[in-house]
Amino acid sequence: MTDSQQELKRGLKNRHVQLLAIGGAIGTGLFLGSGRSISLAGPSILLTYLITGIICFFMMRALGELLLSNLNHHSFIDFVEEYLGDRAAFITGWTYWFCWLSLAMADLTAVGLYMQYWIPWMPQWIPALIVLGILLVMNLTAVKHFGEMEFWFALIKVIAIVSLIIIGLIMILTGFTTNAGAAAFDNLWNYGGWFPNGTMGFILSFQMVVFAFTGIELVGLTAGETENPKKVIPMAINNIPLRIILFYIGSLAIIMSIYPWIAVDPNSSPFVAVFNAVGILAAASIVNFVVLTSAASATNSGIFSTSRMIYALSKRGHAPSRMKRLTNHAVPYQATLFSAAALLFTVVLNYVMPESVFIMITSISTFCFIYIWAIIVVCHLKYRKQRPELAKQSTFKMPLYPFMNYLILAFFLFILVVLALQSDTRIALMFTPFWFILLWAFYSMLAPSDDDESNNN
Repeated sequence: MTDSQQELKRGLKNRHVQLLAIGGAIGTGLFLGSGRSISLAGPSILLTYLITGIICFFMMRALGELLLSNLNHHSFIDFVEEYLGDRAAFITGWTYWFCWLSLAMADLTAVGLYMQYWIPWMPQWIPALIVLGILLVMNLTAVKHFGEMEFWFALIKVIAIVSLIIIGLIMILTGFTTNAGAAAFDNLWNYGGWFPNGTMGFILSFQMVVFAFTGIELVGLTAGETENPKKVIPMAINNIPLRIILFYIGSLAIIMSIYPWIAVDPNSSPFVAVFNAVGILAAASIVNFVVLTSAASATNSGIFSTSRMIYALSKRGHAPSRMKRLTNHAVPYQATLFSAAALLFTVVLNYVMPESVFIMITSISTFCFIYIWAIIVVCHLKYRKQRPELAKQSTFKMPLYPFMNYLILAFFLFILVVLALQSDTRIALMFTPFWFILLWAFYSMLAPSDDDESNNN
């Protein structure tokens, strides 16, 4: 393709974006990480999900208002450049690439863990390598094919969770007895109350819950490839509260009503454990298949998002120019191959340190996503202050501005404190500052050469 043709196409339809938004809100953090968060907080985990969900909804409303304020901008990184400058766009763009890279690493790790349910002797790095190869081939097709794959991946997750809730309600209403006792809503508070591990257990659960919501902002990266974004994006964002209540709070409340929280294994999926406790082994295998496809889906989204971010960085001179090359189907193949190659590091980690890789990666991913979400909120503040005439015309305003902006930023600061309280998540606070220092230094070195190149052109 010639340079004039190097543009992404709007190949994502409404149903693709809606299911992509759902898929971004339902992933490994819920299916696998919820076991750890339940063990920390007990039934109060429902409140943790509610609080975090409300914060994420308002953050997404800020992002939606930004995206619809200028449809010529294809992602939120364009707004970072407009309101915070070129250096901030460089740092944010590469950090978002790293965010999704680490998230995809966590999901690839989960793929290996889920496969061990059926094949306990198989090293978890082998399934990770196989799935990575398959998804790389998928992502090198047209974007509409990616949207179609994610549509069906997300649909599997939705059907599974809705089925779990319906079956669980039937079990509770009929007093079905498991090896852990009778299924009843009383199980939510009969084992130490709503806060059985005290305030500290409740606070510590926020890290994994925030990780469960990482990827919710992916809608903001698909804007440049979405048909009719003025209609599709607000619909996807406004449905977030319903998804939180149904998929997170609803499913976990049912799980803890059937299977008391004290018996939940923090190192395995409570979704699978519930059906094992019921004694329906085939159903447990089905649920394990669902969470396996969920992890593969999230990895697929990771490859998509990292490739688009590298493409966007290349377009503004923040990445090698060859990364903006597209196939005849408008797929940034160089950027896709680069991101997939970086994901191979996950296979190495799963070989070297299979026991601790998941917690380490999720902690780093959480820290970096908090930065991205904070930048979105700051850009929204800047937009409202610098472009009041544009904000006045907006039909999709963020409610409770500017109070909610500062409340969201305070919540993110609270999460950073939570990360520092636990030894297994503290590594994120020690590692990620070096990432930002490195990016700052790289920009300082690359900026002069960029200026020289622009002068030569």
